[in-house]
This record gives sequence, structure tokens and C-alpha cells, in this order.
Amino acid sequence: MSENNANRQIARAAGTVMIAIVLGQLAGLARSILVASSFPAVELDAFSAANRVSETLFSLIAAGALGSAFLPAFTSLLVKNDRKSAWKLASSLINLVTLVLCLAALLAAVFAPQIVRYLLAPGLSRDPSLFQLTVNLLRIQSVSAILFGIGGLVISILNAHQVFFIPQITAAMYQLGQIFGVLALARWMGIYGLAWGVVIGAALFLIIQLPSLFKLKGEFTPSLGWTNPDVRKVIQLMGPRVFGAAIVQLNFWVNTNLGSRMADGSLISLSYGFMLMLMAQAAIAQSVAIAAMPTFSAQHALGKQDEMRSSLASALRGMFLLALPASVGLLMLARPIVSMLYERGEFNATTAEMTAWALTWYAAGLVGHSIMEVLTRAFYAQHDTKTPVIIGTVAMGLNVVFSIAFSKIFEQIGWFPHGGLALANSLATALEAAALFIMMRKRLNGIEGKFLARGFGASALAVTAMGLGLFAWIQFTSTWGTWLSTLGGVAIGGSLYALAMWVLRVPELSFVVNGIKRRVGRNQERGL
Repeated sequence: MSENNANRQIARAAGTVMIAIVLGQLAGLARSILVASSFPAVELDAFSAANRVSETLFSLIAAGALGSAFLPAFTSLLVKNDRKSAWKLASSLINLVTLVLCLAALLAAVFAPQIVRYLLAPGLSRDPSLFQLTVNLLRIQSVSAILFGIGGLVISILNAHQVFFIPQITAAMYQLGQIFGVLALARWMGIYGLAWGVVIGAALFLIIQLPSLFKLKGEFTPSLGWTNPDVRKVIQLMGPRVFGAAIVQLNFWVNTNLGSRMADGSLISLSYGFMLMLMAQAAIAQSVAIAAMPTFSAQHALGKQDEMRSSLASALRGMFLLALPASVGLLMLARPIVSMLYERGEFNATTAEMTAWALTWYAAGLVGHSIMEVLTRAFYAQHDTKTPVIIGTVAMGLNVVFSIAFSKIFEQIGWFPHGGLALANSLATALEAAALFIMMRKRLNGIEGKFLARGFGASALAVTAMGLGLFAWIQFTSTWGTWLSTLGGVAIGGSLYALAMWVLRVPELSFVVNGIKRRVGRNQERGL
């Protein structure tokens, strides 16, 4: 595969993934709006804290395998036409992940009171009823980790076969399960209906992938693969990644622990602020990273370092051209966006202000999160899980220190202290992304620095024009309705950025326009 063909393949796959991710994010947005208006902030604090356990189990076990070790190993076997070994590896890991997550979920359910009281959210223990609610929600939602674990590995199998749309639409199915929980189950179960909606959504997350999986006609076996060298290799590669994931999750637990001691609504404000930032990050960076991972893995397996360097540079540049304007747009429009989406029902003006405050500081880290998403995939494609883990461990250690320090500083100067937790995450992530870039640049003997610098310069100029236009718009519409101010700001900001990119003759814009023209032309031909 030539460099241009590889880059086009990544671009096409990224477009497909982006569409699926956007659909999932829209479903998630609808879910969050319904949830925010249906339950008091204090109950949502309990729900957010309880959900942290199942997310941790999934990240430590399943995400460690599918995100770093399994996909490169599975892809390597496929490109070498060793299909039988590839499916033996997949079968063994699905069996192992299912077994481990079942045991972990059981232990979490048994020791839920101790987990909540001493580790997760001691601040919620001040209210016995709130404490018991958190424990009960934790026990229900722990089941979802098992379903997510299996589903996550299936996603990797499909991605390795260049199947991207169905795996990414799973996020929408997960959100639909929660929407069902809010609209149907919560009517007589309250917040417990939302918890069972999480379990239903996790089941849909897995089920929707099964038809595509069965089409591959893989040979599944009940073996755990203890004697399989490929399984051992994946487990060895998982070790550093699981440790790194544990460090990342430790930061989330620290934030939950600290946030539970702050004003009511702090936990859900952090959760919603982070979610809104992740919506942009998912559509921009995850689409590129997910699409690029199989290509990176194949290029590394075939020893094509020059092609990998070119593909990585194109992915990073394209991602950055989208991440920077998204970051500035979220930062400047944080308050009207939150008000437009959530300020109704149980979600009052104070909670909206707290959520916008968290989003402001999380938005500052969007570029760092996006860069890191792509670079870590490049390391994993090279079967190197140690370097990202070492760098991530240092960065997350700094995050803990920053979280404690910034929250205290914010409180001392009269700001919402949970904003300091968001700032800590953004700063630590930016430092981590910078370190990963430096290491990968050395490994590949450069990452086409001039090409990236031109993209950075063009984006910086374009986003400056966008920022000035948004500032004028915000001042002009300060007394207008939230919907008009927000949607108008998004339209004006996006148009100004696209116009500036066109004036600067950025080639990626021409690529998108030409791709749309070709697709429209094909549709017209079919219509004829």
C-alpha cells in the first residue's frame, strides 16, 4: 500500500467513523438533556460516582487489551494470512476478559459499601440515604462492565477487518438504553431506572455488533489459551497498559473523591463538562485514531516506517486543524451552550453555571487530548505499551498534585473549586501529549515537522479570526435568547474558520470539498 493510498484509506475510514461517532454523541446529548432535567443534582452526583466503578473495570481489563495489545497482534496475524491463529487469539481473549470481569464485578458488588465510604466518594457518606443510594447504584451498574468488555473486543475484531461504522454506532445504542431507562423505567423506579438503563444500553452495545461479527465467519473456541504464545504476548503487552489505565482511573477517583466534598452538584457538573469536551474530542480525534490504528499496525508489521511517518503526520495535522477551533469555540460559548442544552427542569441556573465553569477549563485541554489520542495509537501499533504508560504515569501523578493544588487555589480566590480539577486534567494532558510527540518524533526520525508547522500556523491564524468574530457576536447578542446566541455563534465561528482556511489555501479543505463533490456526483449518477 502506497503512502497516498494509506492516507486516503485513513481519511475515508475516519470520515465513516466520524459520522458514526457524531450519531452516538447526538444520542448521548439527548440522553444527558433528559437525565439533567429529570433528576436532582444530588441524585446525579450519586449516579456519577457509582458509574465510575464499572468504567474503571472496563478500562482496566477490556480497554487495556483492545486499545493497546490485542488489535496490533490480531491485525499482524491477519496481514500475514494466518487467519486460524488470529481467531484463536480472539476467542481466548474474549473468554479471559469475560471471566475476569465477572469476578471483578462480583467483588465490586460485595464490597460496594467499603468502596464508596473509603475510596470513591466519602463526601457522600455524610448523608446515610445518599450513601445507600450510591451503593445500590454501584451494584446495579457493575453488570455493564462485563457486557462492555466483550463488546469492546468485538469492536477491535471488526476494526481489524476495516469495519468501522457498526462498531462506532454502538455508542448510540448505549445511549438509547439509558434514554429508555429515563423515559420508561424511571417513572416507577426513579434514579434506579437510569441505572438499569445503563445495563440495557451495555447489552445493546454488544448485541448490535454480533451480525457483523458472524459475517466474518471466525472460528471461536472455548479455550483460555494459556499455552498460546500469541495470547501470552498480548497479556505481556497488556501489563503496562493496564497499569497506565489504572493511573488514569486513579485520577478520576481522586476527582470524584475531592468533588464529593464540594458543593452539591460538583460531581455532575464535572461529568457534564467533561462529556461536552469529549463530544468534540470523540468526533475529531477518536475518529482519526480509530481509523488510523489498523493502518499503523499493518505498516509497522510490514516494516514500512516511511509510510507510517507520513500517515501519522497527516493524521496529526488533520486532527489539529479541527481540534483548535473546537477548543476555542467551546471555551467562548461554554455558558450559552450549557444553558441551551440543560437549563430546565431539575437543572437550575446554579448547576448550569457550575457546568459551564467546568467545561471552560476542560475545553482548554481539547487539543492535548486529541493529540494524545492519535499518538498513543501509533505507539500501540508498534507493540510499545511501555512508553505511553511511563509518560502517562508521570503526567497523571502531576494531575493528582495539580488537582489538589488548583482546587484549593480556586477556593481561596472565590472561584468554584471543581474548576481547578478540570484545569489540572487539561494541563497534565497537554504535558503528556508533548512528551509523547517528542518520543515518537525521535523514534520515526522526524514527523514531517515543516508540514505540521504549516498546518499549525494556518489553524492559529484562522482561529484568531474566528475568535474575534465570536467575541463580537457574544457582545452583540448578550441580551438575545440563548438558542439564537448559541446556534448563531456556532454558525458564525465555523463559517469564519472555514473562510480563513480557504483564504490560506489549506489543502485539507479542498480534499473535503472535492470528496463531497464526488459523492454528490455519484448520487446524481445513480439517480439518473
